[in-house]
Amino acid sequence: MKLLPFIAAAALSVLAPLAHADRLDDIRRAGELKVATFDGNPPFGFIDTKTHQLDGLDVDYAKALAKHLGVKLKLVPTNPANRMPLLVSGKVDLVAANFTVSPERAQQVDFSIPYFASGQQFIVRKGTLTSPDILNRWRVGVDKGTVNEGVLREKFPKAKVIAYDDTPFAFAALRNGSVQAITQDGTKLVGLLATVPDRDDYEVPPLTLSNDLIAVGIPKGETALKKEVDDTLLALEKDGEAQRIYDKWFGPDSRTPLTRNYRIGQSAPVEGAAAK
Repeated sequence: MKLLPFIAAAALSVLAPLAHADRLDDIRRAGELKVATFDGNPPFGFIDTKTHQLDGLDVDYAKALAKHLGVKLKLVPTNPANRMPLLVSGKVDLVAANFTVSPERAQQVDFSIPYFASGQQFIVRKGTLTSPDILNRWRVGVDKGTVNEGVLREKFPKAKVIAYDDTPFAFAALRNGSVQAITQDGTKLVGLLATVPDRDDYEVPPLTLSNDLIAVGIPKGETALKKEVDDTLLALEKDGEAQRIYDKWFGPDSRTPLTRNYRIGQSAPVEGAAAK
């Protein structure tokens, strides 16, 4: 009987470190940061056809985070529907995949300070979206499990919403006539059009449903990791690296020029800044 308190104490001593496990410590101990990024959503994350490696704006931020931590980077390809499960299940340490901040997601994961902002827009065949009301009569493709899906359903309740696993699948449906429009962040749509041979047949009209803040997804309760990510993002803005990353993908000499309307550390996008 006297062994019971000893056994209980021993068990607690073993379990205590587990109860206070810290993801940042685990990352440093392993020497590796696992980040989920898109593999089919240019210019945020995609497979470069020349190098056959993941590339994009979010990939550049993932590289900067790993460099700041002094560890190797392991990129884990994902799509919009799988971002949250990968993070919640612990299969990745962070999500950097055009991840929009929302109250619903914040119940399951934490977010860094935002590092990007974009508005929800549409790709349609040129000249077809002459009035927003038309959307209530159309079939509209959207990425499954995204904030964009909820906004579309709220603002156009009569639209026939068709959910796809990823934006390229939705665009394929637009091409074959299964839907009349697809919706996503305007920056992502412009990036997608820049890569397709028939881009001149389509357009992104100046209809914006919302301005969304994009942040790094972090496991719930990992305060030390969140602080490290936030500090890194602020440093990237201060030393000009954030601007260089933006200009690489959306600057005036890029294939997808867009005016930058958000700086890391701001509370909201600058009003009036729009796509060029």
